[in-house]
Order: sequence, then structure tokens, then C-alpha cells
Amino acid sequence: MALQTVGFLKQLLDTAGPSGFEQGPARVWRDEVGKFADDVQPDVHGNSVASLNAKGRPRVMLTGHIDEIGLQITHIDEDGYLYFSGIGGWDSQVLVGQRVLILSRQGPVHGVVGKKAVHQLRKEDLDRVTKVIDLWIDIGAASYDEAAKRIRVGDPGVLDSRVEEYPNGRIVSRSIDNRIGAFVAAEALRRLATQRPKHAAVFSVASTREEIAWTGSGARTSAVGIEPDVALVVDVTHATDYPGADKKHTGDHKLGAGVVLSRGSSVSAPVFDLLVECAEQAKIPFTIQAAPRDTGTDADAIYNAMRGIPTGLVSVANRYMHSPNEMVALEDLDRAAELLAVFARRLEPGIDFIPR
Repeated sequence: MALQTVGFLKQLLDTAGPSGFEQGPARVWRDEVGKFADDVQPDVHGNSVASLNAKGRPRVMLTGHIDEIGLQITHIDEDGYLYFSGIGGWDSQVLVGQRVLILSRQGPVHGVVGKKAVHQLRKEDLDRVTKVIDLWIDIGAASYDEAAKRIRVGDPGVLDSRVEEYPNGRIVSRSIDNRIGAFVAAEALRRLATQRPKHAAVFSVASTREEIAWTGSGARTSAVGIEPDVALVVDVTHATDYPGADKKHTGDHKLGAGVVLSRGSSVSAPVFDLLVECAEQAKIPFTIQAAPRDTGTDADAIYNAMRGIPTGLVSVANRYMHSPNEMVALEDLDRAAELLAVFARRLEPGIDFIPR
């Protein structure tokens, strides 16, 4: 991948933006995509929509959610300690001892997640799972008044970690779930701007709020606004190439082994078949993931929007999901972007996505 492209990815990942507070990464996304899209616009839900050939047919929507899990301040006590709730799905054990970045009116505020030291825990507490209610955030304030000058209730935050590149083309960061989906949607549009599809109108979307409401998220509202004839969702899925992984139920998905294509009741069978054809045509390696019920992604919302939108799900294998150190392979992001571009170029007017 070009250094400029990886730089864009790093900037996206490092810009804090939990569900409901995605403005920062959304601005980064729009600034970059505006360099090659015909048009880029935000909407009232914070979704960012970029288009190419807007009057073409069929209309294809390429989307990845740009939010991440985070924290929200719920209370400031008289000593200046902050209490919080999670935004999205947390393993509370991950939070213990972490540094945090709180997004305040005056700019980022640094803090640490506090908990009783192990020396002070009773024996029965040592065997008990730590809950969020047992934790607090310390920003170095000495009183309520001092803390309240810097923080107000409702301010969001994220774990304070930064992108690192690892050997074998791995990248490690928080917010990989699913800022990389928004990145892939942008990169696919970049390729399509260079070699435009003959027929299709392409709408690339960085959608919001998936981590708190994927069935009614920004992807659903943007789909209603775009009215696509077909949609492709890009998200992460659990890699199973780590010790103790359960491949029998979740499949065999390795970092660097290509994209993961979902097949099941919440994705369109004709779209899945066309994705497989495109992957084979472009020599893009892939694995298949069974989704017998829902997918737990924006695909569920889009597939059931309006009268139904034919939807496919393209995923990237991700280790250590919902932690400050998620890990993916850069080559898988490259392959996902290429697959979306190949798919868009294959679309012709009158294409039929009705299962038969």
C-alpha cells in the first residue's frame, strides 16, 4: 500500500470518535475523500457520503462504520474523580489501569482508569470480575470545582493508545473496529475515481453509531437517503489464528489470508455469488463465514431497510477486538478495497438481485 494511503489510515485510527461523537474522524475522512470524489456531504446523523457518477445506474452503496467503542462521563465527585459508563461493548477487564483521552469543550484531557491496588483487595475480591462500577478516572484534579472546569458530564472518551506498525504488514491500534471499514470504502472509491465504472453510481459512506445500535444505525438512515440498488458493507470479523480459537463454530480466518465473505440469512445470496465471482476474477483470496441468523453488523440494518436492499458483507480478520490493541493485516485492507472496486465495475443497468 502507498505510504500516503497508510498515512490516511493512521490518521483515521488515531482520531478519537466513539459512537455518537464521530465528528473528528468523519472530518478526516471527508477531507481525504474530497480529493477524488465528485461530491462529499455529511448528514444529520453524522454520516459522510461521497459519490461518483451520481446519475448512473445501478446505484451501489459501499459503507463502513467510522465509530469506535468508548466511554462517557456520568458523574464528578467532590474530590474530582470521574465516573463513567461504556459506549459500546466492553470487557471491563480491559479498562483496568488504562490511560484515557476525554474529549472536552476545551480539547483533549488525559486521565487514568483507577482501581484499588491488588494489595488492598480482599481475598474474595481477587476472584471477582472487575466491573465498570468498580472503576473511576483520575485526571489529576484535587476537587470537584477543578475537575468541572475541565470536564462536564456527558463528555466522551477513548483509551489513549496510538497506531503502531508490526512485522509482516500488521497494524495495531484501537478503533480498528471499524474505522478500517470506512477506510476501505474510501480506498475503493479512490480506485474507482481512477478507473471509473461504466454504468454504476457509487456512494461511499462512513456511517455512524454501529457500536451502539447496528440495526438502527447511521447506515440505515444513509441507505434510506441514497436508495441504493445494492450495498456492500465492510466490517471486521474475529480472526481465528490465535491460541485456543474456536474454528468449529466461527471458521478459519487468518490475518493476511484475504477477505472474509459472509453467507447466510441476513445477506443477499445473489450479491454473495457475485462477490465470489469478482474475487475469483481478480485473484483475491477469501474465506467464507456462515451467518445463520444476523451478522451483528450494518448489513442487518441495510438488508432490511425500505423494501429490502440486496446487501453483501465483506469482512477483514481482526485479532483482539474491542481492545486498545486490535490487529489486522494491511494486505487484507488492500484486497477488500480492490474487491469493492471490481464489484462496482461489474454492475450493469438492469442487473437482477432477486434470488431465484
